[in-house]
Amino acid sequence: MSNKLYVGNLSFDSTENDIQDLFAQAGTVSEVALMQDRTTGQSRGFGFVTMSSADEAQKAISLFNGKAVNGRPLTVNEARPREERGGGGGPRKSFGNRGGGGGGGYQKRY
Repeated sequence: MSNKLYVGNLSFDSTENDIQDLFAQAGTVSEVALMQDRTTGQSRGFGFVTMSSADEAQKAISLFNGKAVNGRPLTVNEARPREERGGGGGPRKSFGNRGGGGGGGYQKRY
């Protein structure tokens, strides 16, 4: 088992210090990272907690999965590896093969 845990359904008011203090009840917390919206900076309601050992991570799952914190039942489980995402995104611009034009309005008279 990994030491990194996914923590979901967090209150938007939760801070990294709040989560660190909570998970310290299960053992030594190595790292806490709450995800935030890039544009607004507001919490996205989930994050990751890294415990110092797999045993402590398992203890944290059993203690906190389903436990109500700030009126919301937490989802705590082992974090899955991050999936690779495709390239840079955004619209793709193609200028090739625009099709044939339809002649002009000018006719040469003989």
